[in-house]
Amino acid sequence: MRTIDVLRTALGQLRSNPLRSFFTLLGIIVSVAFLVAVVAVIEGMNAYVRENVAGAIVGVNVFQVRRTPLSVGLYDDDEFRLVQRRPRIDARDAEAVRAALPDADAIGVQSGWPTPLADVQWRNRTLGSVQIYGITAPYQTVQDYQITVGRPLSELDVVERRAVTVIGADVAEKLFEGVSPVGQTLRLMGARLEVVGVIGRKGRVLGQSFDGFALIPITLFETIYGRRNTTVISVKMGDAARIDDGMARAEEAMRLSRQLRPTDANNFSVDAADALVDFWKRTTAVLFAVIPAVVAIGIVVGGIVIMNVMLMAVQERTYEIGIRKSMGATARDIKRQFLTESVALSTAGGAIGVAAGWVLAVAVAAFSPLPARITAWSVVVALALGAGIGVLFGVYPAARAAQLDPITALRAE
Repeated sequence: MRTIDVLRTALGQLRSNPLRSFFTLLGIIVSVAFLVAVVAVIEGMNAYVRENVAGAIVGVNVFQVRRTPLSVGLYDDDEFRLVQRRPRIDARDAEAVRAALPDADAIGVQSGWPTPLADVQWRNRTLGSVQIYGITAPYQTVQDYQITVGRPLSELDVVERRAVTVIGADVAEKLFEGVSPVGQTLRLMGARLEVVGVIGRKGRVLGQSFDGFALIPITLFETIYGRRNTTVISVKMGDAARIDDGMARAEEAMRLSRQLRPTDANNFSVDAADALVDFWKRTTAVLFAVIPAVVAIGIVVGGIVIMNVMLMAVQERTYEIGIRKSMGATARDIKRQFLTESVALSTAGGAIGVAAGWVLAVAVAAFSPLPARITAWSVVVALALGAGIGVLFGVYPAARAAQLDPITALRAE
């Protein structure tokens, strides 16, 4: 019997019982759809962190000298306690990095996490949950801030601890609706700050605005909030190719500044945006470890259902099998026919599941802040799972059909 005839017969059987075929495939469809959709969201998040979040948080062509590493969330308790005993980043460290990197585009210092959230007031208006950053003037270059109105913070503002601020676009729009913010006076934690500039819109990341902030001189920040344990030095290089060399020189400068011996471990961290991306990928790897177990349960259940349905089909078509054998069909032909039906059934389930997962991923991207990105490998794996389950759970029913005695089978009617 030709392969095309076997396939045509198998598809004919599926078309003759569409409702039974659909419910037979439901377990595979749901499992494959879950696999495709979840992988799409995770891959979309990975790409989004790599392309948007890392640059927005750390900066483009930027690395940071930090007390705590970006990947601190993956440390165990003992390692975390060691990190907590590190000395704070101070002005001497910043000067050492500046001296070692005269070719850097900008070297700025900013207050570390947790970033204070505060109410800012203007006249009778109050805006809550504004992020307050203490910075030195070059930090504005590090973050590629564009001043749309007024001027940026200057070194003189920092040195003289001036009560001035540069605000983000959201703060300007919500607090000063219909009024130019520059020259107005804000109230923050009892301090009166003159608005000297407004920064252009940076946009939203995962539904969170990056424009609801106020920048103040770091000297003024420390007067209001105290000195942070997590102050960060940010270094912006001219292009990405120079980052590795810059990080090596900054590390050497920090070790010399802190008088560390060759055998001493660093009591600071030098991280680029890649560290944040790697941290995120290692975190999502946990999800990738759980997904196969969840999908496997659904796939196995779906495979068992297919095997039971194929056994029922063998029982229902005993007379047909007898006719085929009496007309010269071999046991191999019968086995191939039923195995092809099983594979066709499960592959159809995989294809429907891929389509359903694709639609679900698009819906998640359209109606939630989560991005989704369909990957070719997840589609291939889903289809391969469908076909593989058909082979695995179709062998036994096919073997049962092939072993039927043609005389006994003809008597079945």
